[in-house]
Amino acid sequence: MSDLVDRVRRQWLDVHPDLDTTGMAVVGRVLRLASLIRRATDDLLVAHDLNRAEFDVLCALRRNEVLNPGQISREMLSSGAAITKRLDRLERLGLVSRTASERDRRVVQVRLTERGTLLIDQLLPEHLEGEKAALAKLDPGQRDELAGLLKVMLETVEGIT
Repeated sequence: MSDLVDRVRRQWLDVHPDLDTTGMAVVGRVLRLASLIRRATDDLLVAHDLNRAEFDVLCALRRNEVLNPGQISREMLSSGAAITKRLDRLERLGLVSRTASERDRRVVQVRLTERGTLLIDQLLPEHLEGEKAALAKLDPGQRDELAGLLKVMLETVEGIT
């Protein structure tokens, strides 16, 4: 069965038979999968007036309980200004609270509110079900193998040895 990536590779073969498109067979599919899965997640989040970046902040806080904005920034690989903007919005929505640290009042501690915890505990299982559905045709061994192969590929791209 042919998919979009196969068709694009054939088209490139017609135009440039000398090009090696074998990487496209993997990377093209990974990117297409990411796009389709992201779209489904975005649809879930927009129903709750959230975007992916805000969802990721909520997830980071749920996993860690308390973080300061710098820790969130490192966890999210985002700038401090972007995190501040996200936290301002999440605070307005009543999903996070910011308080000064008892040890150092210059340090702000960010926590989920009860409402934020309830929301992320509702959304995360729905999000994970979408990911699970994408893997439905793979048996557990294939899932493990694919995860391992993608990990090696990611380590290569990230420069991890």
